[in-house]
Amino acid sequence: MADPQETKPCLKLGMVNFINTSPIYIPWLKQGPLKGWEVIEDHPAALNKMLHCGELDAGLVSSFAYGERYPDYLLLPGLSISASGPVGSVLLISKEDPKNLDGKKIGLTQQSATSTRLLNIILEDFWGLKPHYLPQSPYEWLEQGKCSAYMAIGDEALRLRDKCSSLYIVDLADIWLKETGLPFVFAVWAIRKAAFERSRELFKILQQRLLTCLKTGLKQLDEISSTVAPKIPMDKDECVSYLQGIDMELKKAHQKGLSLFFSKLYARGDLPKKVKLNFADIA
Repeated sequence: MADPQETKPCLKLGMVNFINTSPIYIPWLKQGPLKGWEVIEDHPAALNKMLHCGELDAGLVSSFAYGERYPDYLLLPGLSISASGPVGSVLLISKEDPKNLDGKKIGLTQQSATSTRLLNIILEDFWGLKPHYLPQSPYEWLEQGKCSAYMAIGDEALRLRDKCSSLYIVDLADIWLKETGLPFVFAVWAIRKAAFERSRELFKILQQRLLTCLKTGLKQLDEISSTVAPKIPMDKDECVSYLQGIDMELKKAHQKGLSLFFSKLYARGDLPKKVKLNFADIA
């Protein structure tokens, strides 16, 4: 008898191959392909767009991307990329005291809409500043010197952190926790409602695989760090410490933090409507 999974259409899953996703991504690669699923690897902003356009059925996308189009999406329960304190890879790097950036130019990575909105909230709402934002690459910022500060995320931030150690470095997740008392959710596993309705069983299988990968990855942080640390490069023990600071769950506190983020964005006019956290019913 044919495997029932083989008769179902192949769904597309977007994944990010950053250091911070390695506790899930490395075990996923080791376990091999998941029947019924094809993995598409790209940076967060690209995956946001692909999920919106229907080029993906599910993916690790920025929290802001979910908030923009939540009526079309569902959240995969129990999983996220979050931080309950310093995360080390979502940074504002400044040549002067960050609280003196009022009216100054700040360079922005174009890889994450969520981190950009978090920066807006911290500088404008928490600190009362009104800076000017300019899309830039880290190389433009370092070489041209047009901006007083630069926001970097992911592996780029890890590289700049050491290169710019003499400058002011602000960990945005740490500021959020100090101001709100809640974790910050940078990314969620979002799925298209239409795809879920067509292929519920495949999404159940996907969630089981991701949770298994995470459980395995957390037990193998030493081994995983030895594999991925040279990408930066960074010391293996430093990589282990970095990965231990990342939350990959989506518990009640994370959900409260995410809802608060969306409420602030709605109040700022960055989102057209209030956002609900709609979870896929995966029994």
